[in-house]
Amino acid sequence: MCGIIGFVGAGDSQDLTKMIKAAYHRGPDGAGRFEDPENRVYLGHRRLAIVDVEGGIQPMWSADHKICVIFNGEIYNQYDLRRELECKGHVFQTSHSDTEVLVHGYREWGTDLSLRLNGMFAFAIYDLHQRTLFLSRDRFGEKPLYYARNKNLFLFASEIHGICVHQHFEPQIDIYAIQKFFAHGYLPAPTALYRDTRMLPAGHSLLLNISDGSLREYPYWTFQLEPDEGLKDADEDLLCEELRSLIIQSVERRLMSDIPIGVFLSGGLDSSIVLSALATLRSPEKIDTFCVGFDDPYFDESEYAREAAAYFGVNHHERRIKMHDALARLPDILGTLDEPLGDPSYLPTYILCEFARQQVTVALTGDGGDEMFAGYDPFLALASANIYQRLVPGPVHKILRWLATLLPRSDRNMSLDFKINRALMGLSHAPEFWNPVWLSPLKPEDGAHLFSVPYELENVYSELLARWRRDDKLDLVDRTLEFYVGSYLHNGILTKIDRASMSVSLETRAVFLDYDLVEFCRTLPNSFKIRNGERKYLLRKAFADRLPKNTLSRQKKGFGVPLNNWMRNFETEGDLPAVPGVNETWLSNRQEQHRLGQADHRLLIWCWLNLRHMKR
Repeated sequence: MCGIIGFVGAGDSQDLTKMIKAAYHRGPDGAGRFEDPENRVYLGHRRLAIVDVEGGIQPMWSADHKICVIFNGEIYNQYDLRRELECKGHVFQTSHSDTEVLVHGYREWGTDLSLRLNGMFAFAIYDLHQRTLFLSRDRFGEKPLYYARNKNLFLFASEIHGICVHQHFEPQIDIYAIQKFFAHGYLPAPTALYRDTRMLPAGHSLLLNISDGSLREYPYWTFQLEPDEGLKDADEDLLCEELRSLIIQSVERRLMSDIPIGVFLSGGLDSSIVLSALATLRSPEKIDTFCVGFDDPYFDESEYAREAAAYFGVNHHERRIKMHDALARLPDILGTLDEPLGDPSYLPTYILCEFARQQVTVALTGDGGDEMFAGYDPFLALASANIYQRLVPGPVHKILRWLATLLPRSDRNMSLDFKINRALMGLSHAPEFWNPVWLSPLKPEDGAHLFSVPYELENVYSELLARWRRDDKLDLVDRTLEFYVGSYLHNGILTKIDRASMSVSLETRAVFLDYDLVEFCRTLPNSFKIRNGERKYLLRKAFADRLPKNTLSRQKKGFGVPLNNWMRNFETEGDLPAVPGVNETWLSNRQEQHRLGQADHRLLIWCWLNLRHMKR
């Protein structure tokens, strides 16, 4: 895992130095750079050394010094590609550097290289012969990549702060980006925080012609469900066997490392399955698992993690945290972000990464399991929501929504009153808006109060609506699966784990996002994902005899914090920068309502604090 940085155009060596320094946390093991003042091309790299520690130094060049690569991530099928390239006559200088596979792969396949890669990556390739700069990002956006462009300058970086430190870039917050943030709880690609900046979306590449300045951004792969209806009559035992094999294969691929690897273990289904698969490949005494536990039982999963670890006999490491101590760290931890993130689980995720980093440099995670196999609560609500909206008249719905605001408010994670109010808020709109509105920190009707420019749902949810409306043949469940994979996972979950882990120089690897496993899920009918009210149906069945019984039967809890309580009692210290374009007086009033227990604005206030505390 690393950080990549670069620019073409106005600027100098000092700009590159500042950009490299801004990415130090992503790669404390070393830095590299290339400067071509004549063509005004500058490339930088920070390295977290994991694979081929001695030979994988970057920037890496082809033997004829015509192709230069800087790379962040891991290529899990690098040995297959290496053998294929060697058969075509390519001669490798390193023993097992996946960066060198990109050098030779680009020479052989050009910009089609990205399609051949199974991994997590963001890279830049400078082709001196073609005078082009080629950027590409992995299929799900596990590794971040931003770019900015004005008349005389093209910049890119793993994190947007790396762009902001360049002397010729003036960061000005984009009010429309802020609107999308409050609407989603994250910034949906290609939206980035500042004017003239973009996030390169997952599964996209970019080609810059240095000679004439022309730029083309395009998708090379898009996640689309294509359910194979013929599988509905397939032998479930054979499907379970195939699924188990694919998960074990994914874990084995992600063991590629020259340094220690651990596992994040919550005791939930996904992380326990990752551990189960790993236990078929390594002896228990060589496996280290990590979790954090809280002194509040409503938010503590450590008991389940201990049970799963004991079941497999692995080395389990647990850190106990008092909630008030976690709250005290909130300003500093939010300060590690250079763009807003509306998921409050960033805080415990950061603490978990910090804890694991004391012993390992790589950790396997269960990220992607909920999105691929319909693991979230809204999947259970879709059928009822459809019936409700057809049968309940608008005036009755308004009365019910008002009555829901009178329910006693609980500080528990995903409490009943919170779920009911969220559900009714979404049901005020058409089905294509249900999922984003259910997750939104901002009530749609409040957008006119918060912003100084018009707030229109068709605009703030434009990326989601285009995906939702692409195929009328998909049912509600499949469209919701595409929402969670294509937006929530890409822009929310994977951004959270990347920033939390890389802030402490830890690499994480998502087992459920292996491309072969994804292809299996992509064609699997949703009746194998949710059946008779049981989420992750086939996944549970495939590992039913390989996990503790409590793991299979426990309700999904999530990695939560007592946000409702925290946002009532959190005191902001000192003067914080205002957020341009938003009505902070209105937000202050909402914060006071929440403090007095008159309303539940926990997510709204969290997002506001997030914007004010983040790194500028």
